[in-house]
Amino acid sequence: MKILFTKNIDRTIISKELGDDIAVDCIEVIKTTPVQIHPFDLKDYSIIFTSVNGVDSFFRNGFRPDKDFTAKNYNKIYCVGEKTKKAVRKYGFGTFKVLKNADTLSKFITAKCQHERFLHFCGNLAISVLDNDLPLQNIKYKKVIVYNTEEINPVITEKYHAVVFFSPSGVRSFAKQNSLENITLISIGETTSREIRKHSSVPVLTAEGNTLLSLFKLIRKEILNKN
Repeated sequence: MKILFTKNIDRTIISKELGDDIAVDCIEVIKTTPVQIHPFDLKDYSIIFTSVNGVDSFFRNGFRPDKDFTAKNYNKIYCVGEKTKKAVRKYGFGTFKVLKNADTLSKFITAKCQHERFLHFCGNLAISVLDNDLPLQNIKYKKVIVYNTEEINPVITEKYHAVVFFSPSGVRSFAKQNSLENITLISIGETTSREIRKHSSVPVLTAEGNTLLSLFKLIRKEILNKN
């Protein structure tokens, strides 16, 4: 059995989680590069991060949120995913709310945070859920591009039993030159699965927790234990 991960994953983690009885290849299908911008005043804004790249680029550009929650202009930080939350913690900041995907974050903000103003620090190909939903509810929302994502569009000649995807842009990059039919398709989360369904009629296996560990759990359950 051969599985393709469309992202570089530490081989020791793969071996630990999946064992050594399967062949695994890792091929990057997207490339990210930081964008340099001058930091500006974050006063009166809540901050949204939907990726680790967004967090890293934000802090490397010199932005520093006000993390004193007793202050009038305290910057609330909203995150999508535990990995993004950990990236924020790495820089010494806490998060106000962590949701599993952009859909649930959009619903939470619409229901609970209509009077806040939001800055979303993200990539040029960031999913459009927040961009589409929040302005329709008269919620002040703006994207700030702090990194660029390039779809590499590799041609994959090797045959695999399963392919694992980590982002909508990764799906698009892979699908441009390769078929997603007659293969097991595995996704880290529902947002990515939604993009896969645009390119294939094959049922998608979707990890519940939107994390690498939940992805490995899904692979063990649905593939390794059934072979």
